[in-house]
Amino acid sequence: MKEKIAALLNEQVTKEFYSAYLYLAITNWFDENGLTGFAGWYKKQAEEEQEHAMKIVEYLHDNGQAVVLGALDAPRPELQSAKDAVSAALDHERYITASIETIYAAALEENDYRTQVFLQWFISEQGEEEKNAEEMLSKVTRYGEHPMGLYNLDKEAGSR
Repeated sequence: MKEKIAALLNEQVTKEFYSAYLYLAITNWFDENGLTGFAGWYKKQAEEEQEHAMKIVEYLHDNGQAVVLGALDAPRPELQSAKDAVSAALDHERYITASIETIYAAALEENDYRTQVFLQWFISEQGEEEKNAEEMLSKVTRYGEHPMGLYNLDKEAGSR
């Protein structure tokens, strides 16, 4: 594996762990505002992001690369509403998608076929993550302004 690809994958490990950290911040906001269904949804998102980071860690190890863990900044999303929270999640998923695509492009340029195949799972996963985040934002935008609508959405999110 080329040094450039290993460096990008190591950066992605940090981004995935940051994603988990961000989702924990969103979880906390929902918990603190009595929306425990949404809190449960984003707690599961945080757990998934940790799993994504570990997939990359294992891939690096399986390919004889050192894993370099970067520092995590404290997430400080400005959240005043459920819509702010789900918007922050969607924005972040789009950022992660762009990051994965950057690594894929580099692997393509370097003829690193193994990494291209490895990243296919992440590309598919990001499609699903963005779709879910877009649907959540659409629902919260449509129904979340009304207390009963937000209540029902919270129940729906809690059934995940």
